[in-house]
Amino acid sequence: MSLHRLTARALLDLLKSGKTSAKEAYNAVIAHIKAVDPKVKAYVRLSSQKPDFNAKNQFAVPIGLKDNLCVKGEEVTCASRILKGLRSPYDATVVAKIKNSGGAIIGVLNMDEFAFGSSCETSCYGPTFNPWDLQCVPGGSSGGSAAAVAADEAPWALGSDTGGSIRQPAAFCGIVGLKPTYGRVSRYGLIAFASSLDQIGPLTKDVTDCALLMNIISGYDERDSTSVNTPVPDYTKALVNDVRGLKIGIPKQAFVQGLAPQVRQAVEESLNVLRKSGAVVKEVSLPHTPYAVAAYYIVATAEASSNLARFDGVRYGLRATPGAVRKNTLVDMYEETRSRGFGDEAKRRIMLGTYALSSGYYDAYYLRGQKARTLIKQDLDEAFKDCDVIITPTAPTVAFKVGEKLSDPLSMYLSDIYTIPANLAGIPAISVPCGFSDTGLPIGLQLMAKAFDEEMLLRVSYTYEQNTEWHLKKPRL
Repeated sequence: MSLHRLTARALLDLLKSGKTSAKEAYNAVIAHIKAVDPKVKAYVRLSSQKPDFNAKNQFAVPIGLKDNLCVKGEEVTCASRILKGLRSPYDATVVAKIKNSGGAIIGVLNMDEFAFGSSCETSCYGPTFNPWDLQCVPGGSSGGSAAAVAADEAPWALGSDTGGSIRQPAAFCGIVGLKPTYGRVSRYGLIAFASSLDQIGPLTKDVTDCALLMNIISGYDERDSTSVNTPVPDYTKALVNDVRGLKIGIPKQAFVQGLAPQVRQAVEESLNVLRKSGAVVKEVSLPHTPYAVAAYYIVATAEASSNLARFDGVRYGLRATPGAVRKNTLVDMYEETRSRGFGDEAKRRIMLGTYALSSGYYDAYYLRGQKARTLIKQDLDEAFKDCDVIITPTAPTVAFKVGEKLSDPLSMYLSDIYTIPANLAGIPAISVPCGFSDTGLPIGLQLMAKAFDEEMLLRVSYTYEQNTEWHLKKPRL
């Protein structure tokens, strides 16, 4: 039995029945990581803390964590030189919940530096590669998390999503990725990119595993001021193969210029599957969607500039000594540390955000970006008055070649054109596999629902999954 290939649910059933042990499952995953990760490079480090296999509650499956989630005693770097050597003094709330459930943390997964990217190429550790084609990117910023799950290097994983960083890599790697409603999952212990947009969520092999992991990580946390104190349902009860009478909205703006024909075809065929299952598909309008990318890259970079100001070489992480040409003043140390510590994309976003917030430009950029954000949210609120779920492609293309878009930031940013609106509006969204290109690369289908209606997302996604076989496909490494 290849334990590493099983879904989390299947592995959990074996653990509970006593047909395998937590130690056997953990060791099987570790052995597989050692066999294939030299090619995929999903992990930046394995956990230095081995699980207590004698613990009574050791019935949860192993899990991988993105390198921006704090684990007590473990290094956390956000894939940036500026934080190398930093060890967290505490657990993120989601990490504590995983530990309390008996979960075994395997290791830390690669990401774009500070989650700035859509390809997992801006990491100081180097790129992660797509298990379906090692010449292609896995998507980003949670590229390591998506690649690990797709390559069976983790039964499931956690990532973070600021503008599509869970869903887009899930689509590129042929797995399931869910961005919960803003405030549904605590952000305490997540190193922030953009505080009004970030949300932690699961990357899994199927929708059932997604529901199971949501049961573990969801809930109110008084340590997170953005956490919402609202009841958490049992998400597994939403796993019903039935969408009869549900209204599925397809935006007029979904099929835009730049959408690959094969992606469009896969989405249209997915809609037919849901129609045959009893859903009603209707057109909706999201007229301000064309402004989403521009609004996002003003709001997100402004918040990133503010959040990353704390990394200055004084309290933790890298501290660079100025060279002989410069004076060894405090300001020189700040400049040298940040120049050496941040990569090109991080510097680009810090400068964009600082400019948008600067005196004389705040109203022209940041304030207008927030107004556009409000209009985008209002469009979605209006659409949900007449439909239960909105469907779009997850990404306009399949995974692109490593290095193809690094020198063209705008083209890279447009990879998130479909995923950004859900973050701006704070609503839940999921990506599920819906087909393959003629080159054998996965295609993702995105579903969005009203705030705190993850149950609806899971119900429709599960129904689609039960009537297709895309989630059963595996890459050959």
